[in-house]
Amino acid sequence: MHCPYCRHTDTRVLDSRVADDGGAIRRRRSCTACNKRFTTVEQIQLTVCKRSGATEPFSRDKAVSGVRKACKGRPVDEDDLARLGQQVEHALRAAGGAEVSSHEVGLAVLEPLKALDKVAYLRFASVYKNFTDVSDFADEIATLMAADANHEFVAEQHSAGS
Repeated sequence: MHCPYCRHTDTRVLDSRVADDGGAIRRRRSCTACNKRFTTVEQIQLTVCKRSGATEPFSRDKAVSGVRKACKGRPVDEDDLARLGQQVEHALRAAGGAEVSSHEVGLAVLEPLKALDKVAYLRFASVYKNFTDVSDFADEIATLMAADANHEFVAEQHSAGS
């Protein structure tokens, strides 16, 4: 670990604590050369196991780049995409495993994308779920519309009871 102040390579750990519900370790360190203190956070490296069997480190940017294509021409900005990427990574880390399948990454994208923009969700889902014809789109649209109708009904019931 390099000191962020003087770049010296010898630092001493003063205190270690579990953070992020066990997904990270927060360490308070002191540089032996300049005596300044600083904090580091160590996180478990998420690894994605692809269909081919190859593994690679999880990249939030890579997950967001696929979603960005689905959002092209939609009223979704970079801040929205950054939040979605954060939600996906948080969901994958909350699952507790150090290795996730590419399928799990896709599943983690679907729900926050559905909440963000339903058209972008349909675009992404059509590729992710491998839609083969128009009926696949129609089925997914029917599911979305039923969920929206149910959500509106619950909202009406809630406001009527207030």
